[in-house]
Amino acid sequence: MRALVYHGPSQASWDTAPDPVIEEPGDAIVRIDATTVCGTDLHIRRGDLPEVKPGTVLGHEAVGEVVEVGGEVHHLRPGDQVIVSAVSSCGDCGECRDARYGQCRGGGGWILGNLINGTHAELVRVPFADHSTTRRPCCLPLDDAVLLAELLPTAYEVGVRNGHVCPGDTVVVVGAGPVGLATAVVARLYSPRRVIVVDLADARLETALRIGADAAESPGRMIADLAEGPGADVVVETSGDPDGFVLCTRAVRTGGHIANIGTHGRPATLHLESLWRKNVTISMGQVDTSSTPRLLELMRSGRLPVCGLVTHTFGLERMEDAYEVFAHGTATGSLKIVLHRE
Repeated sequence: MRALVYHGPSQASWDTAPDPVIEEPGDAIVRIDATTVCGTDLHIRRGDLPEVKPGTVLGHEAVGEVVEVGGEVHHLRPGDQVIVSAVSSCGDCGECRDARYGQCRGGGGWILGNLINGTHAELVRVPFADHSTTRRPCCLPLDDAVLLAELLPTAYEVGVRNGHVCPGDTVVVVGAGPVGLATAVVARLYSPRRVIVVDLADARLETALRIGADAAESPGRMIADLAEGPGADVVVETSGDPDGFVLCTRAVRTGGHIANIGTHGRPATLHLESLWRKNVTISMGQVDTSSTPRLLELMRSGRLPVCGLVTHTFGLERMEDAYEVFAHGTATGSLKIVLHRE
C-alpha cells in the first residue's frame, strides 16, 4: 500500500509500506476513505515526539470501510462503514470502563500514528475494533464524519465539558484554529450568553464570526475589559501558545474555569500569585472520544453545524501537499484538511 511514512525529524514521505494484517483477534483492517491532518501530526513530523519511531505511518483520524476482522470482533463485519477513533480502547480496563479511553491501561489510548502505524495510508489496522470504531450512517458525509474521529470530541470533552459551560455563560476561546472554532460551535449546545473568539489572524476571526461567534477580535481591549470587569465564566485555551494561556488567566472571572486544550510544546507560566485568591479551576487532558456517538446524533439532527470547518480537500496521494498547506494555515487559510481515497 501507499502511506505517509515518518523517517525522522522533518522527514516524512508518501511511500510504499507493507499492507497491514490482523495481529490480534480484536483487530480490524479498514480501507481509508477519508482522513485528516491534526496539529499533533505536525509536531511528530518536526520531531517533537521522540517516542514516534522512524518507519511509523502517521495519522490517527479516519473514516473508512471494514475489509477484514479478527476472530474476536463481534460488532463489525466486512463492508461496514466506520469512524476510526483517534483513541483506541481495550474496553476492559478500569479506565475504559469509566470512559477514560485516553488513559487505557490495556494497550490502547493514543497509539495510531504514534506507537503503531496510523491512518495516513490506504489501509490501517485498528486494534480493539469493537470499542474503537463507530458506525457511520450512510447519510453522513465523509467530510463531516471525519470530524468526529477527534476534533469535535476534543472540543466537547476537553473544552466545553471540562470547562463546565452553562446557559448564560460568557465563553472566551483563545485561538481560532480548527479546535478553537470547533469549541465555539460545540459551546452553542449549552446556550451561553456570549461566545468570544480571540486570535491574531484576521481571516480566522472572520471565519469565527461566520460559524456563529458573537465577537471575534485580536487580543487587546477585549481581554483588558474582561480582566478589569467581571471576567469570562469559561475560558478555553486552544492555541498551545504560552501567551495564550496567560491571556486565559487574565480573562477568567473569580470562580471561573480555564479549560486547556492546546498542546504546549514550551513551558507556560502559571501566575499563582494572582490566581490563588480568584478560586479559579484549571483543567486539561487528553481526549477520550467517548462522546463520539452522542455528537454523531447531534450532527445528524442538525444541532451541530460544522459547515466551514473543512476548508481544503485533496486526494490521498497528495498527503505531503496537505501537510504543507495545513502547516501554514494562517497564510493558506486552511482549517481542517480532508484527504479522500480516489
